[in-house]
Amino acid sequence: MQFTSRDIEQVESTWQQFVPSATLQDVDPRRFRFDWRSVEVGMTSLVRYELTAQVHSRAEPDDQLLVCRVEAPDARLWSDRQTLDAGQPWLTDGTRVEARWDRSAHVRALVFDRASAEAAARQITGDDGIELKGTGLAPHSAADGARWEAMFSYIDGALADDTVDPFVAAEFERHALLLTLHSFPTTFSEALRRPAQRSAAPVSVRRALSYIDANAHLPITIDDIAAASFMSTRGLQYAFRRALDMTPTDALRRARLDGAHRDLRAGMGASVATVARRWGFSNSSRFAAAYRDTYGMPPTLPRS
Repeated sequence: MQFTSRDIEQVESTWQQFVPSATLQDVDPRRFRFDWRSVEVGMTSLVRYELTAQVHSRAEPDDQLLVCRVEAPDARLWSDRQTLDAGQPWLTDGTRVEARWDRSAHVRALVFDRASAEAAARQITGDDGIELKGTGLAPHSAADGARWEAMFSYIDGALADDTVDPFVAAEFERHALLLTLHSFPTTFSEALRRPAQRSAAPVSVRRALSYIDANAHLPITIDDIAAASFMSTRGLQYAFRRALDMTPTDALRRARLDGAHRDLRAGMGASVATVARRWGFSNSSRFAAAYRDTYGMPPTLPRS
């Protein structure tokens, strides 16, 4: 969507399509001019507009994550919690943020559907119970704020072409969310810093372990395990590190060693090398060393 308008009601109603709580107050109609551009990518909206007027605006999103940068020489930003740095973007998931400027402002915003963003955060972290919430309005640092703005500019430029492949657009959406969650204080960043989980592993990890146990004898990869667990590969690694203090590769290797150990004890193989290859160990000497480290003895078949 792209248009230019001097109609205050049209502008407000357009912005409310993306953030229903947004309002424009104390607008000077004599100098009012609005240049709008927006793009929807999946469940995310990218918004860029320039608003010329004396304006007091408010945003208090519901069921959304709103990240916004108001660029104006005289911009003032604040919330009930704090005064915000007008030179930085800010994030809110419900806290009211207000802005005021007297001449002209260039506004850039990403609006994420909270439920979709939360589902993605669970997939990335492997934490089935994470509730995605903002824990602060300002970015972690000025460098994080600058990275967010660089990301916005890059994606905005890439999506200017209406012929962008849907798969590529989906990657842009995922990248925008991931960089946003890394740039601002949220429960996502807290989940990544959380130490290894000592309670029962989450459903995602148990699902991955079940898949490994059932398929360790096959040439499966970590990507296969992640797909079977409905997670990203990175999320699988995060989840294993937190829940089990090990990697998915370690778990797969241990399951294969256990399978080889059972077969050797049952005499199911013409040779140790045959059993090793059956369980994915192509190098006999490395298999022997790993087996000895795990079971305290060299791999052998029972004497007939």
